[in-house]
Amino acid sequence: MDRLPRALIGMCALLISGSQLLPAQAVAPVRVAIVGLVHDHARGLFGPLSKNPNVQLVGIAEADTKLADTYVSQFHLDRSLFFTDLNQMLDRLHPDAVLVYTDIQDHRKVIEAAARRGISSMVEKPLATTVADALAIRSAAREHHVQVLVNYETTWYASNAEAIHEAQAGKLGTIRRVVVHDGHQGPREIGVSPEFLSWLTDPDKNGGGAIFDFGCYGADLTTVLMRGQTPLSVTAVALTDKPEIYPHVDDDATIIVRYPGAQAVLEPSWNWPFGRKDMEVYGSTGYAITEAADHLRARYAPEQTESEAAVPPLPADQQDSLSYLAGVLRGQIHPNGDLSSLETNLIVVQILDAARESSKTGRTVHLKPLPE
Repeated sequence: MDRLPRALIGMCALLISGSQLLPAQAVAPVRVAIVGLVHDHARGLFGPLSKNPNVQLVGIAEADTKLADTYVSQFHLDRSLFFTDLNQMLDRLHPDAVLVYTDIQDHRKVIEAAARRGISSMVEKPLATTVADALAIRSAAREHHVQVLVNYETTWYASNAEAIHEAQAGKLGTIRRVVVHDGHQGPREIGVSPEFLSWLTDPDKNGGGAIFDFGCYGADLTTVLMRGQTPLSVTAVALTDKPEIYPHVDDDATIIVRYPGAQAVLEPSWNWPFGRKDMEVYGSTGYAITEAADHLRARYAPEQTESEAAVPPLPADQQDSLSYLAGVLRGQIHPNGDLSSLETNLIVVQILDAARESSKTGRTVHLKPLPE
């Protein structure tokens, strides 16, 4: 008589065990479409897209058919993915999000087109070339209840995450100074594509030269370290040390961002002898210095010597832009004031806009919080 109940119990156990697995298996990937291929960072997308189960590539919008053909050949892409018209692609596919790889000036146009259809966006840094465009992007995001996120390579550096954690946990004391070095030998020098070079060196499409291309990294990190404060002022000097290569934009800049009791010095350049993305955070009782993606040196009072600090790996859903995007759209991550958030990147654009103005006028630009 007890054989049937035991069998039923076994079946129920299997059903319960299987049901515990179903949610993870049943979660559909986030459907993404790429907009624009003129940004060379798009070339790094196709490997991760093919391997990441959290996302599915459903379309690519690129008006330049010759450029599209290059990507089809290089990455063995299905030609049916491609559209020459952005709006047609959005209407036909209605993806969950667009990954924007246009020039920076076109970010607003793409984000607004996607937002009107209830589609979120993740753009390559920086968010925009002007404060006016950044505010218009915020309005579109609010009106249509969509996410607008900004992707920086340095967001996925465990070293930066640990430095921010130590600073915000008070381990360094009160932050007094932040120094950020970013850049490389120059876009032409490192061999970027002609499509990328043409707008990187256009002061309207890129917002400037190195001052926007690499100044945004430091502005982003500093804004989070300072917990989203609007700076008091920005003072900048921008140079064109290689006018024969970059006649229309700066290739080196120094930006001083002042806060109550603290300052940040951002050093974006296309004149470094090698590529670098590193940061120094100095507080009243210690400092942390990042080197590459996973290395941190630190010293804390009353220590007499510097030490190598352990850098824990980032959570799985925050190790790369695609996993992070999926986490945000699924409601697992809330980008409130983090490195990718719209709030943070409005201030980043405000800093860059002020730096550009300061470098042109030779005067310090005083800032106030942006209007709501």
